[in-house]
Amino acid sequence: MTRARLLLQLESYLPLTAEEAEMRGRLAAFVAGYENCFERSLTIGHITGSGWIVSLDRRRVLLHHHGKLDKWLQLGGHADGEPDPLAVALREAREESGLAEIAPVSTDIFDVDVHSIPARKYEAAHDHYDVRYLLEADDATPLMITEESKDLQWVLLEQVPHLTLEESVLRMLRKTLARFER
Repeated sequence: MTRARLLLQLESYLPLTAEEAEMRGRLAAFVAGYENCFERSLTIGHITGSGWIVSLDRRRVLLHHHGKLDKWLQLGGHADGEPDPLAVALREAREESGLAEIAPVSTDIFDVDVHSIPARKYEAAHDHYDVRYLLEADDATPLMITEESKDLQWVLLEQVPHLTLEESVLRMLRKTLARFER
């Protein structure tokens, strides 16, 4: 994928709320404005790819308790030069879960989010322009917790609001419930 292809995908993506439409606009402007948008070396922000991983029966979602942010979130990470956010989402999901068998439910964008990352010892505060995809995996397959996570677990959809109040996670939950009519 190239920046032009991502811009086309963003153009065809239909946000559900005004807030999400605003984030889609910010993300598209960022991609259009920065040739190096996929590089972590762009210190004001960069593209990330995430996977919202549902179980094959669509009753659970895989979340991890992020080590640095101390929040329950979807799996994902930096593009590190990879210009295909779906490939990034799949790579990061496999690396962060130990699951070898993860597949896209669809290659269309599932969600977009622009969020701030706080400054750390060797890193200035910056934005993540996150492109998210709906993925699936077998929840009976053993998981492997990596150094990125404090915990990793399959969570019943109705239990997600008990773990997190993060609006971007709850938005993906609402989309999942609507899509699979729960």
